[in-house]
Amino acid sequence: MTQDIVNKLKAEIKVLEEELHVELPRALKVAREHGDLSENADYDAAKERQGFVNARLGQLKKRLAELSMVSFDKIPEGKVSYGSEVTVYDFAKEETIVYKLVMSEDVDVSKGHISTTSPIGRALMGKEEGDEVDVQTPGGTKSFEITKLLTIHDQPKK
Repeated sequence: MTQDIVNKLKAEIKVLEEELHVELPRALKVAREHGDLSENADYDAAKERQGFVNARLGQLKKRLAELSMVSFDKIPEGKVSYGSEVTVYDFAKEETIVYKLVMSEDVDVSKGHISTTSPIGRALMGKEEGDEVDVQTPGGTKSFEITKLLTIHDQPKK
């Protein structure tokens, strides 16, 4: 799962670096050839895009560095952590919900994939089967009981 994220980030970095170092300089050169830069929309657009691409590259490289520091050996067994599949009972809705804790790049709420940094993800982290958890969400407080826990260590390798 993490290698897929790393590959996606590297692919996006490659595309953006190509744009930054080849396409945008070409666009800026063409725009400069049109003369007066003070009222040159093409030049302004290319400069704005250059700033955006630089900022996005910085974000992607930072995230790639963060991912390189993730140690799967340090993920606890028997406690909710990254990669865990957590079945909870929602007291208010009187229903069972299954969440999979993933990195922000893999969030898909329709599949129950929530980020470890989301309000529910943060509240579940470090908890064990049988624990009750209160979660502050934008919609109010939710109360759950963890009824089943499969950590990354319990799940079959893909």
